[in-house]
Amino acid sequence: MKANRLIVAALAALTLAGCAQTESQQRAGTGALIGGAGGALVGQAIGGNTESTLIGAAGGALLGAVVGSSTAPKRRGEEMCRYRDRRGREYVAPCDDRYYNGDY
Repeated sequence: MKANRLIVAALAALTLAGCAQTESQQRAGTGALIGGAGGALVGQAIGGNTESTLIGAAGGALLGAVVGSSTAPKRRGEEMCRYRDRRGREYVAPCDDRYYNGDY
């Protein structure tokens, strides 16, 4: 019975991971799935019981989501910078090359 719940949870996670909008969200979902599966295997190998398997799956999913999200490449134009014009008015616009080259 517990195996059925695990399969349903995995299918639900896979379905929700497919709904991600950005590349970072997609990578986080994929990382969570891979990390959760790996963590479950390690937890089962170390503890040999259901509790260890669930703890390993949760820890692996969390670590996989963080790593997956952080490895998404940043694209130019996503960052917003604050600028000041000649009259002293501030405005927000996509960052220019000075930001990417470190000359700001």
